[in-house]
Amino acid sequence: MSGVPGRPATVSSTEPLVRAIGTLGLAAAIVNITVGGGIFRLPASVAQSLGAAAPVAYVVCAVAMGLIVLCIADAGSRVPQTGGPYAYIGVALGPYAAFLSGVLLWMLGLFATAAVGTLFAISMGRLVPALAPYQPAVLVAAFAFWTLVNVRGVALGTRLNTIATIAKLLPLLLIAVGGLFHVRAQHLAVSAWPSAADVARTSLLLVFAFAGVESALAPSGEVRDTARTVPRAIGLAMLAVTALYISLQLSAQGILGVALATSPTPLADAAGAAFGGWAQALLLAGASISMFGYLGGMTLAIPRVVFALARDGYLPRPLGAVHPVHRTPQAAIVVQAILALALAVSGTFEPLAMLANAAALALYLGCVVAAWRLRATGSGSGAPSGGSTVPLARIAPFLAVPVILWLLTGLTRSEWIAFGGCLAAASLVYLIARRR
Repeated sequence: MSGVPGRPATVSSTEPLVRAIGTLGLAAAIVNITVGGGIFRLPASVAQSLGAAAPVAYVVCAVAMGLIVLCIADAGSRVPQTGGPYAYIGVALGPYAAFLSGVLLWMLGLFATAAVGTLFAISMGRLVPALAPYQPAVLVAAFAFWTLVNVRGVALGTRLNTIATIAKLLPLLLIAVGGLFHVRAQHLAVSAWPSAADVARTSLLLVFAFAGVESALAPSGEVRDTARTVPRAIGLAMLAVTALYISLQLSAQGILGVALATSPTPLADAAGAAFGGWAQALLLAGASISMFGYLGGMTLAIPRVVFALARDGYLPRPLGAVHPVHRTPQAAIVVQAILALALAVSGTFEPLAMLANAAALALYLGCVVAAWRLRATGSGSGAPSGGSTVPLARIAPFLAVPVILWLLTGLTRSEWIAFGGCLAAASLVYLIARRR
């Protein structure tokens, strides 16, 4: 991308970052960010809305997200540059659209990180009661740890993210696979099928349970063989996440029945009912590990958006600095961690979480349009010479756009007003940057 605000973005392969992320590492990062703390509460929320018909919403959402992910994968295979969707949209639609997408991605990542950080501190307090009065200290320690890890190098951060992903998936697999042997058929019987409106609203909720690709792809400038690695990693991660979510819902519903809808810790309660107290404790520990790993994944991904915005002149230049030894965007990592920590400690981020929801959908819409534009114009230095390796890439944008617009109808009027205000403020910053 150009380093001058207002100039159309182009792909550059000269970024001073190390390309050390492979297919498994990127797939693990996507799974790590996608399977965050929400999955430990999600089955109860979905069951409360749809009852035993809850898997229907997972299928609908998986299809919707699948179309969006195909577009992101196609765009990602063509633009091998740091910033993820910010880079894709910049190359395809120009600097203003790139800037707005960068703001949307940053908003989504910042508030999501703060939200999970707060849940992590609460979870640790329940797991280790002695830590309950010291939640701010727990947050400081967690953010400091991941900041130091990611400043020291993307390879180390990726390896630890992979380890954290495996560690948090093991207890989930216990209930997702082992729990199926304790399911009662009568608990899965659907007495009344939900309305289309209920399915739509629940699918809208689940979109953000599947979200994570747009954040995990931010370090694209550090991915090896982008044209092959990005589509493979996305496909592998999304298949794994979809299968895991449906299995967890079926197991929890089949074990707890109607009690699932009112359970504050549905997966832990299901594990306790199926295997005993040790399994319940394991799931509670798994929740803490999951949230901790999520913080690590977001500390790896989101600062690259700040780095990209600073690199292109929209934010102060020091935020675009790269560590002389570790070749990581150290200033962006530190600033992002401080902001997320402040929001998590204050606990005032919840009203802004809905803005992150709107940001995610708007960002997806931009990625879909960018994918179509990149393919139509043949843009992107990473585009495969024999055509895209992403299946259905030609028709996915035309299917994804109406799906996203349908999901956006779930936003309330006040959410639209707040979201529009954020975009207006971002536009003002863009105009100031252009003048400067």
